[in-house]
Amino acid sequence: MSHARGFWRPKGGEGEVGGAVAKVTKAVAGGGRATVAGRRRRRRAAAGPGSGSGSGPAWATAAGAGGGRRRRGAAGGTAAARQNPGPGQGDGGGGDPAHDPGGDFRCHKVQESLLSSASGYSNYRGILNWCVVMLVLSNARLFLENLIKYGILVDPIQVVSLFLKDPYSWPSLCLIIAANVFVVVALALERRLAAGSLSEGAGAALHTLNLLAILCFPAGVVLVVTSITPVGAVFTLAIYTIVFLKLFSFRDVNKWCRERREVKTAPPAPEDSLAPAKKANGDVGRNEVTYPANLTYRNLYYFLFAPTLCYELNFPRSPRVRKRFLLRRLFEMLFFIQLLVGLIQQWMVPTIQNSMKPFRDMDYSRIIERLLKLAVPNHLIWLIFFYWFFHSCLNVVAEVMQFGDREFYRDWWNSESVTYFWQNWNIPVHKWCLRHFYKPMLKRGASKWAAQTAVFLASAFFHEYLLSVPLKMLRPWAFMGMAAQIPLAWFVSKFLRGNYGNAAVWMSLIIGQPIAVLMYVHDYYVLNYEGNQ
Repeated sequence: MSHARGFWRPKGGEGEVGGAVAKVTKAVAGGGRATVAGRRRRRRAAAGPGSGSGSGPAWATAAGAGGGRRRRGAAGGTAAARQNPGPGQGDGGGGDPAHDPGGDFRCHKVQESLLSSASGYSNYRGILNWCVVMLVLSNARLFLENLIKYGILVDPIQVVSLFLKDPYSWPSLCLIIAANVFVVVALALERRLAAGSLSEGAGAALHTLNLLAILCFPAGVVLVVTSITPVGAVFTLAIYTIVFLKLFSFRDVNKWCRERREVKTAPPAPEDSLAPAKKANGDVGRNEVTYPANLTYRNLYYFLFAPTLCYELNFPRSPRVRKRFLLRRLFEMLFFIQLLVGLIQQWMVPTIQNSMKPFRDMDYSRIIERLLKLAVPNHLIWLIFFYWFFHSCLNVVAEVMQFGDREFYRDWWNSESVTYFWQNWNIPVHKWCLRHFYKPMLKRGASKWAAQTAVFLASAFFHEYLLSVPLKMLRPWAFMGMAAQIPLAWFVSKFLRGNYGNAAVWMSLIIGQPIAVLMYVHDYYVLNYEGNQ
């Protein structure tokens, strides 16, 4: 029996039996506390979502002593609380009194609505995308309506007839070639002036006659010759206008060089500076040209073909021709010129033709409707033309000639005033006006307002020159449109600021151009077609 009793007696003795009983008792008590904690948790969940914040870890620890199923439920509840915090976690509010000592359970704070200017919110990328989508959809509907109504009107062969009436007569090309005569005369005059064989007064008079002839000679030929087309005449007169502005700058810069040479004599350069500079790779660098060594055909014709209107003795040059960049710009040139021709033939021409009857009948409501209908394609074509000419074409010319200054435009689309727009949308013309027109007037004692007004009037003259002469009818619409920029610029700068000023600039661009187009087309149609019929 003693052996039997020893076999059944636990190894640890009676003390260990008592410890095991104590552990079982504690586990049962823990299970009871977990049950109570579970009831409390259910009551808090029924009371509201904020009442359970912060109590997860307590009941999860208690339930861990009660069994595997209860531990898994507690772990899941804790993970859900981390991923989806309630109002009491992370937003300043809370329903648990332990985490809300004030006892007012806050979930609000002082803040502005996002669309209020005081909120400081500026991320409207989604709204911009929405505007782009709406613009594409609305124009797609107009394009589809145009195709259904008129069919396909695009005819690339017809473009040739815009430049040539007679395939054996090329008056526009002959006029462009004849412009070299005025270039040679300007260079000859500057050489005589540099040598001192011609006085400054006589040189100035001869230069003035040469510049006036550049404007008058092609205009007279266009008005007399009947075989020249309006489009060919516009292109020719634009070339002559560019030559006029370039030779004007060429004359002024060389005059400034002579004045500086007379005021002071430059100190002799050291012998080391006369030697040709060498680059790090051993190539010989380009020598700087000084006056009067710049008076060569090579120097002058580089300036005539360079994408600038302001002359310099030494232009900034790019180190090499980037072939990939050049090919991309060439592709853009070919693509956008075809797109421009297609939009004009398919969209603008039918709209203009349908606008003639309301103009004849003076039906003002129909005129306004046609004006607004023409505004969309006209503005789209103007934007494409801007990118095609100022970015694609001028960069192609600059890349081929390794011309370094590529600032042909600035951020005119952000213009908050009319003056800012005209200063930034066409940088070559702006630089010329500032250098050869505006600043010289200020030096002569003119006020800033008078100088700005003179610049606008000069621009109005050239706009009228490029439209009235090719159409062979003197109409003041372009001149009045440019002259109207003066009071418009004053009004916008005086009364409109920020986004309102920018909207006014866009409105003048979108509405002003179609008005001028309709006025000229109407007058040209009445003068050339309606009278004949």
